[in-house]
Amino acid sequence: MSYTVLMPPTPDNQPYTAVGSSSTKSEDLPPPPPTNAAKRTNQRGGGARKRDDGGSGGDSSAKMDRRLSLLKSQNKSMLLRSQTGDFDHNRWLFESKGTYGIGNAFWSPDGGYDDAGGGMNMSDFMDKPWKPLTRKVRVPAVILSPYRLLVLGRLVCLIGFLIWRITNANTDALWLWGLSTACEIWFAFSWLLDILTKINPINRAADLAALQEKFESPSPSNPMGLSDLPGIDVFISTADPEKEPPLVTANTILSVLATEYPVDKLAIYVSDDGAALLTFEAMAEAASFAEIWVPFCRKHCVEPRNPEAYFNLKLDPTKNKKQPDFVKDRRWIKREYDEFKVRINGLPESIRKRSKTLNSKEQKKAVSLAKENGEDPAAAKSNIPIATWMADGTHWPGTWKSPSPDHSNKDHAGILQIMIKAPDHSPVYGNTGDHPFIEFTSVDIRVPMLVYVSREKRHGYDHNKKAGAMNALVRASAILSNGPFILNFDCDHYIYNSLAIREGMCYMMDRGGDRICYIQYPQRFEGIDPSDRYANHNTVFFDGNMRALDGLQGPMYVGTGCLFRRYALYGFCPPRANEYLGLYGQREGDDESQPLNEHPDLDMPERFGNSGIFLDSIAFAEFQGRPLADHPSVKNGRPPGALLAPRPPLDALTVAEAVSVISCWYEDKTEWGDRIGWIYGSVTEDVVTGYRMHNRGWRSVYCIPKRDAFRGTAPINLTDRLHQVLRWATGSVEIFFSKNNALLASSRLKFLQRVAYINVGIYPFTSIFLVIYCFLPAVSLFTGEFVVQSLNTTFLIYLLLITLTLSLLSILEVKWSGISLEEYWRNEQFWVIGGTSAHLAAVLQGLLKVIAGIDISFTLTSKSANEDDEDLFADLYIVKWTALFVPPLTILTVNIIAIFIGVSRTLYSVIPQWSKLIGGLFFSFWVLAHMYPFCKGLMGRRGKTPTIIYVWSGLIAITISLLWIAISPPDIGHSYNEGI
Repeated sequence: MSYTVLMPPTPDNQPYTAVGSSSTKSEDLPPPPPTNAAKRTNQRGGGARKRDDGGSGGDSSAKMDRRLSLLKSQNKSMLLRSQTGDFDHNRWLFESKGTYGIGNAFWSPDGGYDDAGGGMNMSDFMDKPWKPLTRKVRVPAVILSPYRLLVLGRLVCLIGFLIWRITNANTDALWLWGLSTACEIWFAFSWLLDILTKINPINRAADLAALQEKFESPSPSNPMGLSDLPGIDVFISTADPEKEPPLVTANTILSVLATEYPVDKLAIYVSDDGAALLTFEAMAEAASFAEIWVPFCRKHCVEPRNPEAYFNLKLDPTKNKKQPDFVKDRRWIKREYDEFKVRINGLPESIRKRSKTLNSKEQKKAVSLAKENGEDPAAAKSNIPIATWMADGTHWPGTWKSPSPDHSNKDHAGILQIMIKAPDHSPVYGNTGDHPFIEFTSVDIRVPMLVYVSREKRHGYDHNKKAGAMNALVRASAILSNGPFILNFDCDHYIYNSLAIREGMCYMMDRGGDRICYIQYPQRFEGIDPSDRYANHNTVFFDGNMRALDGLQGPMYVGTGCLFRRYALYGFCPPRANEYLGLYGQREGDDESQPLNEHPDLDMPERFGNSGIFLDSIAFAEFQGRPLADHPSVKNGRPPGALLAPRPPLDALTVAEAVSVISCWYEDKTEWGDRIGWIYGSVTEDVVTGYRMHNRGWRSVYCIPKRDAFRGTAPINLTDRLHQVLRWATGSVEIFFSKNNALLASSRLKFLQRVAYINVGIYPFTSIFLVIYCFLPAVSLFTGEFVVQSLNTTFLIYLLLITLTLSLLSILEVKWSGISLEEYWRNEQFWVIGGTSAHLAAVLQGLLKVIAGIDISFTLTSKSANEDDEDLFADLYIVKWTALFVPPLTILTVNIIAIFIGVSRTLYSVIPQWSKLIGGLFFSFWVLAHMYPFCKGLMGRRGKTPTIIYVWSGLIAITISLLWIAISPPDIGHSYNEGI
């Protein structure tokens, strides 16, 4: 097929006289553009165009004469290129405002086109094309293809090596050969489970400009340009003000209140599971400070919007700031924040003094009344409880400092307090003179709704720890605001990027977003020592494993920084889901299609409780969470402009209903915690909750903004770090022995996603084989034997190939994940440290729970800030003894002793076995190199190693020596004869 494009006549393609001629004929000039009566074909395709040579009328001719005044002048040489003498098309187009064809251009009405007669006009070109909100960015093939080939190559090497090991037994030490071979088989299996889920990593990018254009720009369905984005309910959980300081929680709240999201579409809920008055009053102080902090952030676009983090920035605060009053405003708001911190720090003493004064008054009243009635004053005084008093002179309904019936940590009433009411639907701008020190003119001074929630607790009820508190928030928020999306934070994780929520919303609102159950953000941490001794940043997991899972069915839910679809949390299946058969088989369907195999997770949830308002809110949440139906390919969408109406105001009955749904009896005979909301029965409720959603066919997405979305704190102390890992590993063991084991998953879970969840339940069991393998080098040096009969060529070649392929895989993984080699090495070191301590303890605890029914309890990880101003990393050097130190300390001691014994034996042996010594020394040094951070952690500061470390090391050394003498006593007589 050929296309002909007729160019408009110009002086260089029409007959004309010489340039220097004094006369200009009419045919020397280009004819006027065609009129509306002209025939046109293929208008939008730029195809052939028929031209009518007739005139266009008086007005058109006059306009054309004015346009071509330059051509009609005597100086036509102005349109010629000076170098070649050719006609300058660009100059002619500029001077005459002409066009070439009509394919993607427009000829203005005064040039011959108008709106009459059904001709082409500018509106035909003003239709904006549909824009996706997100896109996938594939890992370059030059990195991913070699990575996959190396995976295959290393797998072949491992299979060949294990076959060789099994068929070439060490007859001199069969027990050593058997143990080592069993460990190597398990390590190969564990590596395979881990690496299979990494073969398809992807990156994603979101278009924030397209989100604003689609949801917040004027359009026929939204003439005022109001926000058509769905609402978001943000959950912040805390439990103990001693370990989770209220100032940390308050800063997290302030960062959420100031985030860049429509104010009337945002609601913040703080769950205080300890029901502490200190937390309540700290939240009240935060709500008061937010009235000036939030407008300040909007006025000057500061980042981050956590005041503590913002004022501690080491960068120049005036960078890119252009408003002349910024320095004055910042100086004043800094002073206000310092006063705010002082008030927060003084709350414990203020509450204590207030309670002491009011309790004294109550006791005096009781004594006076007893004397009037002729009763015993001492008995009357003792009957007055030592209450905790609120600022308004009433008893605090939550936990008292001195626990009493109905006022203890596990026995108190439900509390719900709206600290900041729902804002107006329309922006409220500040006026001149509203504030004496800072000008908020033309700044939206509204603040999102803030609600304090403490669920009811009573004796005899299982409150299900954090999962139960989160489910109480789900129900209360459904009654009050019913945002179709839920974002949850730990109290120490704050918003570092104020646009992060919008970026996550791009994925939810894009085409196919109705199948996404949650958006997981990576966890980033502050306050970590520069060397990251204990791999606290965990970048290998967050930037490697999670990014790779995004290329499958989605990342796992890891507890905080996760944007949920409320409808998915309610236990419903996605509108469309696929059935997976084997490795690659797939069958498309929807939520009403019959699954290939029946599974309990695919049943519809039914028992939500007896709240009618809550039941009515489910349909609204599902509809409001749909993407915009602005394209024929968008399935299950909602019409544009459907979310422009303001939320109905709250009344007393609605608040009373919200209080009732957080009562301890509400979940009786319901499916909460079983298939609705956060799932109960595991200390790692986050992983189980995400697994259940994936098992129903939902997808998840990993959102990694260029600027960190959220930041938090992590324990840098060795003991705290090991206890944190112990809790995670114990939860994994619970998953393995429960119905949430991925081996029992439905057909809607992809094969490789199933492998990832299987690995979650299996990885703690690697500790058994790891501990054995860490002792084997020492045993080899003690006995003079080795795992193989001799260090022959075949063994060394296999060892070289396995090590080389692993190193190359590590380098390529560093390339596509963006982590550094040092971070990769730190992760490997702590894998050995955690595997020989916390993971082993988790396996034992999990087995005790399954076999003996012994419940597992954990203490809350302390999130208190370091109070040592001289050393920011003082906690790193604190040594707090724990039983978790015993296995790795034993491994260290045994290997060090074995090295001395093995070297001594070989040096003084008649026939030294150098090859076996070298093999044993190599693997012993491999163990010690991985244990180096553990050694530094035990030493504390230089010269301040705790005495208990020396005591335990000595006891272990003596025990090992005596045990070895008992097992292999020296042959004194034989040695004496040899000496003679």
